[in-house]
Amino acid sequence: MISLYTSVSHNNSIMSSSSKHDRTSTTNLTPERAAETIKNVASSIREASSTIREMVRTVHQSGAIEEIAQAIQEASIATRDTAREISDSAKDLRDRGIVGRTTAAVKETMVVTRQTTDILKETAQETAQAVPQTTEAVKEGARRIKSNTRKKKDKVIR
Repeated sequence: MISLYTSVSHNNSIMSSSSKHDRTSTTNLTPERAAETIKNVASSIREASSTIREMVRTVHQSGAIEEIAQAIQEASIATRDTAREISDSAKDLRDRGIVGRTTAAVKETMVVTRQTTDILKETAQETAQAVPQTTEAVKEGARRIKSNTRKKKDKVIR
């Protein structure tokens, strides 16, 4: 639906007979201006229609439509074939039990990992408990070595 409020020059990219200042409004709309605006719009529609018709004819004659249609068809076929291959591979993996064995291996790995984690936690706790005793043993050993060294040093000096 075309409004008479529309500027004829607003559509000047497809109009040839409009002027830049030919704007209609409700205050200065006369029957003559309304008729002129309608004629300009009709002319613009004819011109645009002709341009579009020529463009479609040129695109058709160039073979671009057929080429894009063939490209879409080839891409569709390739997509279909790829989907079939993926489906066949998935069925083969399932039928040979690879998926089930992989799942079982992953579950077994999780169990072993949990067991290893528990062992490491216990070891860390035992180590933490043994550190004070080990420290005392090392200190006692160091004291004995010093004492023995002093005794031997005193014997050598005498």
